[in-house]
Amino acid sequence: MPRLSSDLLNWYKKHGRTLPWRDHPDPYAVWVSEIMLQQTRVDTVIPYFEKWMKLFPDIPALAKADEQTVLNAWEGLGYYSRARNLHKAAKIVAEKFGGELPRNLDDLRSLPGIGRYTVGAIASMAFKMDEPTLDGNLRRVFSRLFDVIEFADSPAGEKILWGLAAENLPKGKAGDYNQALMDLGATICLPKNPRCLLCPLMEICEARKNGTQELRPVLKPKKQAPHYVHAAAVIIERGRVLLHQRPADGLLGGMWEFPNARVEADPAAGLVKAINAAYSFKVKRKDALGVVQHAYTHFKVTVYAFRCEAASVPKNKNLKWVKLGELDDFPMGKVDRQIAKMLK
Repeated sequence: MPRLSSDLLNWYKKHGRTLPWRDHPDPYAVWVSEIMLQQTRVDTVIPYFEKWMKLFPDIPALAKADEQTVLNAWEGLGYYSRARNLHKAAKIVAEKFGGELPRNLDDLRSLPGIGRYTVGAIASMAFKMDEPTLDGNLRRVFSRLFDVIEFADSPAGEKILWGLAAENLPKGKAGDYNQALMDLGATICLPKNPRCLLCPLMEICEARKNGTQELRPVLKPKKQAPHYVHAAAVIIERGRVLLHQRPADGLLGGMWEFPNARVEADPAAGLVKAINAAYSFKVKRKDALGVVQHAYTHFKVTVYAFRCEAASVPKNKNLKWVKLGELDDFPMGKVDRQIAKMLK
C-alpha cells in the first residue's frame, strides 16, 4: 500500500467525521448524499438529508412522489436540476432495475445527474468497489500533494488528477480512502490557510516542501459575473397572490416565482412595460415592497418587488392564483421566498 494511503487511512480511523450517510446499509443513502453535497457544504446538507430520507426512505418512494413535493423538500439547497435529475433517475431505477441502484458502472453512468465523480463515490462507498473519485476537495488535495502546476479545471489537469487518485488507491479500501481524502480536504487541506502542521501527509506533500500550497490548485481565471436588475409584481386579490411557474428546463426549473422581468434602468418606471412584455397582461404599480439581492453561479441579480394591481386579466397558462396561507407549499428559489416572507 502506498505511504500516502496508509498514513491517510490511519488518520481517518481517528479523525474521520461521523455523518448520517456513512455506513448506511442502503446505497440509495450514499447516492442522495453525494448529489446533495455537490456545490454544497456538509453542515448545510445534513438536515436536508435527514428530512429527505424521512420523506423518501427508498427509491420507490422517491419515484412515486410528484415533482413539486420533491422540489419543496429540496428548497434552499439550490442547483435544483440536481433534485429533478434525482427524481428522474429514481423513476428509471424503479422501472428498469427493480428499485435497487444498479451495481454495473455503465448502468450507473446512464442515470440522469450521475457523472464520473458520482459513479466513483457510489461504487467505492456503497458497493465497496476499487474505484477512484475526484471532487473539489480531492482535486485540491492531490494538486498540493503532487504540486500539480496544470490547471486543475482543465481537461489536461483533470486527467493528471484522476490518474493520481487511481494510482494511490488502496485495494479493498477505496471507500474509506475516498472519504478520508474528502475529510482531509474539508478539515485540514482548506482552500485558504491550510492547516499543514496538523496534516498526516505533511512530510510527503510536494507543495508544502516547495512553499506553494497556497498557490494550488491552479485554476483558470474566472470572468466577472454580470449583474442584472429585475422588477417583480406582487399582485394580491381577495387573499390570493399571483405566482408564475418557471419552465421545467433551465435555472430554477419547475419552481414558482412572483411575475418579474429584467429592467434596464429605473425598476419603478420600467415595471409595467416589462411585465406586460413578459406575461402579456398589464399591472398598475402601487407601493414598493422591498429589495432582494442574490448571487447565482454565473450572474448576480437585484430584484425590486412592488405591490401591484392587475389592470388586465392574466391568461398565461403558467400563472396561478395562490392563497397567501399556502405560499409555503409552493417551492421557490431564495429570492422569491424572501419576497414571500415580506408578505407575512
